[in-house]
Amino acid sequence: MKTRTNWMQAIVIAGLLGCFPLGVEAETARWDIDPDHSIIEFRVVHMVVSKTSGRFLNYHGFVELDPDTKAWKAIEATINADSINTNHEKRDQHLRSADFLDVKQFPTITYKMKNYQKEGDTYKVVGNLTLRGVTKEVTLMGTFNGIAKDPWGNTRAGFTADGTLNRKDFGMIWNKALDTGGLVVGDEVQIHLDIECIKAPKP
Repeated sequence: MKTRTNWMQAIVIAGLLGCFPLGVEAETARWDIDPDHSIIEFRVVHMVVSKTSGRFLNYHGFVELDPDTKAWKAIEATINADSINTNHEKRDQHLRSADFLDVKQFPTITYKMKNYQKEGDTYKVVGNLTLRGVTKEVTLMGTFNGIAKDPWGNTRAGFTADGTLNRKDFGMIWNKALDTGGLVVGDEVQIHLDIECIKAPKP
């Protein structure tokens, strides 16, 4: 009887080991964006001959990943559209108007990852960008810059990403023709992200 009991216990233990393989398990954690050490920038052609750059100052979001396996589960961000800043107040007011962001009707811009592919050290992230009430896929090409401990005991992770979008896809069609040819504002908007995150405590 004792032999039979030991045999049954061995089967149970073997089954459990099959469900929970030996070795270190991947640990997916939430990392919250630290806006004090992050940048969400954009650039767009102005008057054909130059580019105007700006950034958003108010936003929040998070990523979910295992930094050891570099496996991603989620990327989400929400931007306060009214926080746009190009260091020119008159231009910023125009960008907030219905000609562009229409912040009164659409106060936030959101991005949510759908999927990603790892290509060497680069990540190709495809996500849904919702801007002015229109949702379109936008692809970001990014890198995971690693993790570090800060002097206050927080664990931080860094990411860099770039992408482009066509503003007309989101209903921003305002423009004016130049006497010399061309238009005041280009259609393609270049996006650059430098994101630093803090690992959230386990619930």
